Amino acid sequence: MSEPVDLQTDVPHGARIWNYWLGGKDNYAADREIGDAVAAAVPFVRQYALLTRQFLIRAVTYLAAEAGIRQFLDVGTGLPTAQNTHEVAQAVAPDAKIVYVDNDPLVLAHARALLAGTTSEGITTYVDADYREPEKVLAGARETLDFSQPVAVLFMGVFGYVEADEMHRVVREIVGATCSGSYLAMWDGTSTSEVAIAGAKAQADMGSPYRLSTVDELEECFKGLEMVEPGLVPVTLWRPAPAAIGAPEPIDAYGGVGRKP
Repeated sequence: MSEPVDLQTDVPHGARIWNYWLGGKDNYAADREIGDAVAAAVPFVRQYALLTRQFLIRAVTYLAAEAGIRQFLDVGTGLPTAQNTHEVAQAVAPDAKIVYVDNDPLVLAHARALLAGTTSEGITTYVDADYREPEKVLAGARETLDFSQPVAVLFMGVFGYVEADEMHRVVREIVGATCSGSYLAMWDGTSTSEVAIAGAKAQADMGSPYRLSTVDELEECFKGLEMVEPGLVPVTLWRPAPAAIGAPEPIDAYGGVGRKP
């Protein structure tokens, strides 16, 4: 029997704070306290969380519905909220296979919730691995996914805890293990405005640091891939749903989808 996980509910936790901003239920008073404090200093943070989640939904829908992808490797998945990768993919393709990857004990404790709602035709499973160890990620993923067939690799806002060279290594090694016709879909926070930079400093000062990437650093992740239109752009501008009023505003988070030739 595995050891029980100490959730440390009195200590703020990054994944639970993000869960709170997204309107999830897997958070505690300490998380909500710092979440509210950061939101007071950076008023757009809750909207930012929601807009980046909407990018994931649009990207996964594109991959399943238009690109015909049936295998997804979601690396650094975090806590479950509404509209997780498997829910989006399997709504389009009930036979889709999804492998989530995370090494956070808190996330592992919630894995059963993440796996709920799988279609009878599809597969949804979980690998306990640190993305800084791509060989372990790939070994776990291969137990479910067929790497001789296209795989969509997802990194959704997960690289703020490592430097750019480490981000590039991880992306290169994991995407490099996939076959032609596979895809990379990713976004991350960017240092594209003074507001974003000040917001990141305020968040770090409150105990939840996150390193912002430059656009050039994110472009390097897609090197050698064929970019899906409109390329690497603020996530709100990537294939936005038709707006009732006006055009979407760009935010300091860039994302894109690229195909492996």
